Amino acid sequence: MNRNDYEYRVSAAGRVNLIGEHIDYCGGKVMPCALSLKSTVCVRPNGTNTIRLAWTDLPDKITLDIAHLGEYRHLRHAKYHAGCAYLWQQAGHPIVGCDMLLDCTVPFGSGLSSSAAIEVSAISALALMAGEHPDPVEVALVAQRAEREYAGVNCGIMDQYASACGRAGHAMLLDCKTLACEYVPVNTGDYALIILNSNKPHNLVESRYNERRAETEIALGLLQSRLHVSCLAEVTSAELEKNKDLMTDVVYRRAKHVVEECERVRLAAKAMKEGTMSEFGRLLSASHASLSSLYEVTGFELDSLAAAAQAHPACAGSRMTGAGFGGCTVSLVQKDGVTDFKNYVLSRYRRETGYDAICYEAEIADGIVIEKI
Repeated sequence: MNRNDYEYRVSAAGRVNLIGEHIDYCGGKVMPCALSLKSTVCVRPNGTNTIRLAWTDLPDKITLDIAHLGEYRHLRHAKYHAGCAYLWQQAGHPIVGCDMLLDCTVPFGSGLSSSAAIEVSAISALALMAGEHPDPVEVALVAQRAEREYAGVNCGIMDQYASACGRAGHAMLLDCKTLACEYVPVNTGDYALIILNSNKPHNLVESRYNERRAETEIALGLLQSRLHVSCLAEVTSAELEKNKDLMTDVVYRRAKHVVEECERVRLAAKAMKEGTMSEFGRLLSASHASLSSLYEVTGFELDSLAAAAQAHPACAGSRMTGAGFGGCTVSLVQKDGVTDFKNYVLSRYRRETGYDAICYEAEIADGIVIEKI
């Protein structure tokens, strides 16, 4: 398959969340960056009432009937594309027949939001074929609906928003309740952000992601019997402690992570703006500790990888990023110590877990990019 036979190249970014984990669906602020790891769709109109899908790295060829887009939830690889087409159609947008050649450099199961990148690039390509110039925020919202209602993952908005709306060189301080977004320049000075994949893949549908979300919803419901709050992110630490008698120990610990992680995001944004990287690194490590002990979404491999990173003298801080249960860590490392840091962490992690971690060289990039071929 020759990519030059297509009309447009449409890409959407994977993302790394610097801090603010498992609080997007609780109405909190998060701090993701879009990455140069991309999902790319080469697309052309085909004059039929079908969407024909092919992959650069798979032998599969799938044809979706535009009149029956709601019927493809059983497909392994194509359900995300079918879901996006179906939900975009349900939102009132025209879907026209097209051929899509699909490629993704966001590693699957890594916690870098391959699914969001696939969804956002698919919707953007479909809109383009229908002559539309889609609003990135609307694309993100429909992509989130596709993941929740079609793929069965009860996700927040962060991944899709970062994939669609990312800006090169900037983190997004995104309020997940209002979608207000402040772009914060990533100025890490003498430090570099290093992403390491634990090589322990996760599957959000089969993991305890939906369970964690349900636990936070239980906490909110109980707290609302005494507090006038619309989401868990509005609860203060003092209010949580005062009302902990309402909750079981497990539900309280989930809520405690959310409340304290919201405060860490506020402090991390302040540290990034002020260039106090030692404080930013401290907050990364504190976030990981909370995700491990309070939210319990890390596991042996991620804890081992973060601990190895934190033990290196060039590392200011390290944490898991993404939903957890496998995937990646993000570490803040002095630039002159990066090579030794990588060697040390990869070697120690291999000894402790038997897995070979992978280091990604990725830049902070734009979200949706459309190119004429």
